[in-house]
Amino acid sequence: MIFPRDFLDGALRLLVAAALAVDAVVHWRLAFYYQIAAPGGIGQGMLFRIESVAAALAGLYVLLRGSRPAFAAAFAVAAGGVAAVLLYRYVDVPAFGPFPSMYEPVWFFEKSLSAVAEAGGAVLAAVGLFRKGPEPRPPRSGNP
Repeated sequence: MIFPRDFLDGALRLLVAAALAVDAVVHWRLAFYYQIAAPGGIGQGMLFRIESVAAALAGLYVLLRGSRPAFAAAFAVAAGGVAAVLLYRYVDVPAFGPFPSMYEPVWFFEKSLSAVAEAGGAVLAAVGLFRKGPEPRPPRSGNP
């Protein structure tokens, strides 16, 4: 369904997409600074770019479709983002495999803004996910 069913559906889709847009913009803007530590490999900056693209795509998906899978994708991206920021804020996880240690025990404006947007987006995406009834089936054509 491309068009919202009602005002609440449209507002919910718009708010989830807006939260994911904030997440995408913040991560994209910070990626350069975090990649300096690992300019040629998988660094925190590369992970930030991946988060940014995932948030942008999930936001577009929920905005354009508003389906259960779209809200599920938005929830996964937003909840995963807020879980990661909280984990690496409070737990010193060592580097593992190709992934760097990303412990950063401080809050600053962009980090806080992203965390709040991710948390809000996750809650709103969960509301959209559980608010939706079963997807309507297209009418059958042909023999009954």
